[in-house]
Amino acid sequence: MYKNLAATLVAACFFLPVFSQTTKAPDAAKEPLKAAWVYVAPLTDAGWVRQHDEGRKAVQAALGDQVKTTYVENVPEGADAERVIRDLAAQGNKIIFTPSFGYMEPTMRVAREFPDVRFESITGYKTAANVSAANARYYEGRYLAGIAAGRMTKTNLAGYVAGFPIPEVLQGINAFTLGMRSVNRQAQVKVLWLNAWFDPPKERDAAIVLMNQEADVLAFHTGSNAVMIAAQERGKMAVAYHSDMRKVAPDAQIAAVTHNWGAYYTKQVRASLDNTWKTSSFWGGVREGMIRVDSFGPKVPKAVVDEVNAAQKAIGEGKLQPFAAAAAQDVLDNEGGILIPRGTALTDGQILSMNALVSGVLGKIAK
Repeated sequence: MYKNLAATLVAACFFLPVFSQTTKAPDAAKEPLKAAWVYVAPLTDAGWVRQHDEGRKAVQAALGDQVKTTYVENVPEGADAERVIRDLAAQGNKIIFTPSFGYMEPTMRVAREFPDVRFESITGYKTAANVSAANARYYEGRYLAGIAAGRMTKTNLAGYVAGFPIPEVLQGINAFTLGMRSVNRQAQVKVLWLNAWFDPPKERDAAIVLMNQEADVLAFHTGSNAVMIAAQERGKMAVAYHSDMRKVAPDAQIAAVTHNWGAYYTKQVRASLDNTWKTSSFWGGVREGMIRVDSFGPKVPKAVVDEVNAAQKAIGEGKLQPFAAAAAQDVLDNEGGILIPRGTALTDGQILSMNALVSGVLGKIAK
């Protein structure tokens, strides 16, 4: 999760593989390697932070007594993050994961002070000799969730609670809308911007506003489960994000777009252990197992589940691209311009610098 739009727009060609020299092996090889994570919000039962902590626990389970993991939660982006990252490096952690875009610059600054520590900037794009970067193609899951939402809506209006107007969020809104409209040409998506990643009361209020405006399915790009709880209470439906949220919305959940960081985190920590870690840039999605749509709710018909799973398989095999236009028709933005010319697909660079909303989205990009 991140919020520096201007910096993100320069990342157009970022996720091409980049490698440099292997950094120095951890000291005291007989001792467990210390690995740390910094979390931008509190660790709760579900959400962004929970999924990254599941990844941390996967590392501990896979590597056992070879590694000692720790984390610090609820660290604001900015000066506080830099202080925490520096403290973790000074405490002897040899690999530090910083999963929030606003942690990128603090990570880069601390990395220069600790050249023998490896850093992993998650959702950042800058790298260095001892800094790697990684992100996930969340938009692939959003497209699939849109297919399900397009089948489930009765009002043809979805509500979308969005954090900040940065490319990752725009990708999700657009992919969700394209997924809905691929099965329901009447579907529209209304967006409310919060300018916050984790604010459960504001998330809940936004969900209620959208439902009051006839949205009967909801999606969100924020860090709590407040939207799901609101949908459950109002008898509406919603797509869970980051985690399965059926615990709080057993009837409301359509499906969950889940993020799976365990394999990537384990690979990077193992490489740090055996001194094969190299700086790199990685962008994984359905194909790599980092993004998955699953955990369908009880109200979703089997035919819809099968349809989504078939599309998911096609994305994994490279046969379906969410940001591709049919041969006979351009994909327009919601101001009438051409977003994707007919017969073409957006490049990774164009996706990473996305700054428009697709036709079918009601609203504008927040300033």
